Amino acid sequence: MIKDLKAREILDSRGNPTVEVSLFTERDCFVSSVPSGASTGKHEAKELRDNEERYAGKGVLQAVENINKKIAPLVIGKEIDPLEIDKIMIDADGTKDKSNLGANAILGVSMSVFRAGAKEKDVPLYEYFSQYFNKEKNIPDACFNIVNGGTHSGGGVNFQEFMLVPQEKSFAENLRFAAEFSYKLKKRIVEKYGLDSTNIGDEGGFVPKATSEKEVLRLLRDIDDKVPFVIDVAATEFFNEGKYILGDENEKTTKEMIDLYQELKDEFYILGIEDPLEEEDFSGWKNLKDNFKDLLIIGDDLLVTNVTRMEMAKENDSCNAMILKINQIGSVSEAVAAAKKAKEFNWKTIVSHRSGETNDDFIADFAVGIGADYIKSGAPMRGERVAKYNRLLKIEKELKTTSPQ
Repeated sequence: MIKDLKAREILDSRGNPTVEVSLFTERDCFVSSVPSGASTGKHEAKELRDNEERYAGKGVLQAVENINKKIAPLVIGKEIDPLEIDKIMIDADGTKDKSNLGANAILGVSMSVFRAGAKEKDVPLYEYFSQYFNKEKNIPDACFNIVNGGTHSGGGVNFQEFMLVPQEKSFAENLRFAAEFSYKLKKRIVEKYGLDSTNIGDEGGFVPKATSEKEVLRLLRDIDDKVPFVIDVAATEFFNEGKYILGDENEKTTKEMIDLYQELKDEFYILGIEDPLEEEDFSGWKNLKDNFKDLLIIGDDLLVTNVTRMEMAKENDSCNAMILKINQIGSVSEAVAAAKKAKEFNWKTIVSHRSGETNDDFIADFAVGIGADYIKSGAPMRGERVAKYNRLLKIEKELKTTSPQ
């Protein structure tokens, strides 16, 4: 039974306020903190911001108050039933995008309730997800954001993420590979661009003084030409009036963007492309997917972890993989519903962090428990990023220890 519920304002990895929730039962206190994105789709659930002078208008005291004054009275005294508690909060909000109570308020409570549910069953959180939703546990492959661009960096390239996807035999070996790749990349960046070129972006990846996406990919290929990459284009971020603005004198149509991806595919080892076109161009996405049958065409802003948007994409045959971000939809139960829908569609799932993160490692257990194919949590550096990777290391070891010999 929920005995008490308290929320407070803390800071995320970008120094912006976010919500932390403490949920109390007879057995323990369950603490969760909510991430926040920089590159956000317009159909995402709405986080509540105070829009006051403090914290440049980014405070979350209203969301905190909504938890303490509005949500707490609705759930204190209730049994630990995550689906029921999520429904109570969603119904109380009464909007399609959670703009009343705030997705950041609802999600923080939802995460803590799921943690409490695992405790009630005396199982790890990943096992709870696996049992509760009848999913096969899986240690996902990791997509390490080794170079940051776009809104995550302020650098010279428009594409937002260049993700390394090691193909070693275990997660531990993949993490080691990524860390060693980072050491080599830093050395190469210093050699090519100078000692002052090893700044890092929001997600821990390097921001070299490159002037084009191809320049970045060549830099990575020079270190290892046998490891694949996933590119997050985040195309909506530089789409304006029907054109993709890649520079002062570089505007591209949808067809020209598809041609560019063909060039990149021909020259580099590309495993997948995330958000290659703007978020409303379902037919353009279909054309691209038809042209690249052997690539992951990954919807993020296109889908925003929303079952309705996913069904639209399926109807238009727009993608074959999805980014799954729990804060995009604003509750854990709805994120799991999206994961189930992705499995129904035979899409690959990539559980994802946000650029504004905390040390909360919830998504590591979540990814394992729902049987996700991949996880992305940034570079193999910075505490809020490696918190998720270190948790996966522990889970992998636990599963090896408990698996039948």
